[in-house]
Amino acid sequence: MKVTKKKEMKHSQNQNGSLPQKDSAEHEGYAGECRTLRTTENNITKADRLLEQILDRTNLNKAYKRVKSNKGAAGIDKMSVDKLYEYLAQNGKGIKQKIMEGKYKPNPVRRVEIPKENGKKRPLGIPTVVDRVIQQAIVQVLSPIYERQFSDNSYGFRPNRNAHKAIRKCQENIEEGYKFVVDMDLEKFFDTVNQSKLIEVLSRTIKDGRVVSLVHKYLRSGVVIKHSYKETAEGVPQGGPLSPLLSNIMLNELDKKLEERGHRFVRYADDVMIFCRSRKSAERTFQNILSFIEKKLFLRVNVEKTVVDYVDGMKFLGIMYYHKKKEILTVVHPKTVEKMKNKIRELTARSNGWSNEKRIQKLKEYIRGWVNYFKVARIETLLKKIDGWMRRRIRMIYWKQWKKVKTRYEMLKRYGIDEQKSWEYANTRKGHWRISNSPILTRSLRTETLKKLGYISFYDYYQEQTA
Repeated sequence: MKVTKKKEMKHSQNQNGSLPQKDSAEHEGYAGECRTLRTTENNITKADRLLEQILDRTNLNKAYKRVKSNKGAAGIDKMSVDKLYEYLAQNGKGIKQKIMEGKYKPNPVRRVEIPKENGKKRPLGIPTVVDRVIQQAIVQVLSPIYERQFSDNSYGFRPNRNAHKAIRKCQENIEEGYKFVVDMDLEKFFDTVNQSKLIEVLSRTIKDGRVVSLVHKYLRSGVVIKHSYKETAEGVPQGGPLSPLLSNIMLNELDKKLEERGHRFVRYADDVMIFCRSRKSAERTFQNILSFIEKKLFLRVNVEKTVVDYVDGMKFLGIMYYHKKKEILTVVHPKTVEKMKNKIRELTARSNGWSNEKRIQKLKEYIRGWVNYFKVARIETLLKKIDGWMRRRIRMIYWKQWKKVKTRYEMLKRYGIDEQKSWEYANTRKGHWRISNSPILTRSLRTETLKKLGYISFYDYYQEQTA
């Protein structure tokens, strides 16, 4: 695996036996495990030589640059992206040869957990950086093939498609009279994908058995949870470049079935909204498609969380829809607003030990990301309200930092408060949160002052983006 870039590259393959690995997808024995896969290296036609395309130098260089730009945490070998170039320059040829011979064994992914809105945690798998390059190289070759097959109603993890387009498509369906919705909840989708079914679906299109075998190895590579190895007999680990494509390949089966039956729907990853003209039609649609999902795709539907109802108040991608006269409006869902406020509380905590400069930068990043995502909805009034609350929290931080009487006195005077009031408030015994909303602090640390310090507001940034 040669790389033409001259500075920056590495990843250490942890194949020294320190962690047990089960390679159940070896090329020699694969055909016996999945009967649908008949193609072997001996009967691959020139047109089917996808592995050579994946391992092409140009494709690998493109994959390396993508992984390098995405940065990300290290896998189980603790190899950082910064050392990726050096490692691949020394070992890339050998890795490429092992892949060609069917002897390459991907490392297990490092399992971490990230918090969800409901207080639970979502498992996330972090592959080693070399495995991320190989996965990215696979994705770059397979994606154009599958893009020709994917539905126009699928919007997640696809080029030139995003959440904004999915939200607008939902609006179009509602405006055209499809006002009852089946909000399908696929229970722990990424953790419960039937790998045999996925390989069967994959091998219908991908006739190079070596590529299918390599993908299967990644599915079965296992995870490491707190230094303990666990096999992955089912599921598609989230976190690597390959999992979004594989999830779309699997759920494209659902898309095709919905289109075959003439349904209006919008899918973003594993979030599915099916639109119907009546409640009765929506309920019938749910029962019919439930059987297909569970008996043909071997996926699980959370019946308790799946909602069949009138569209007003429905949540999709953080957005809520409602009618105003004949117009269909979108606003940020209350649960999404609360999640945002919790994040602001975290970024403006009084005791996280951050410098003001770090806090300013973290707030900027979050505000920009949040506004760019939710600007598709009506958020002007919400943003003004949130800005006032956030400024109060920022003032509270500064008041705590000026904890000595002398410091508070000097800082209030510096920001334009007369001596008597400065001395009076410097000696107050009121709590930080209460004093943060006082006339003295709102006059001293006014909005313009906070802007000069480097803080940005949700509403100002929104106006810039929508001007």
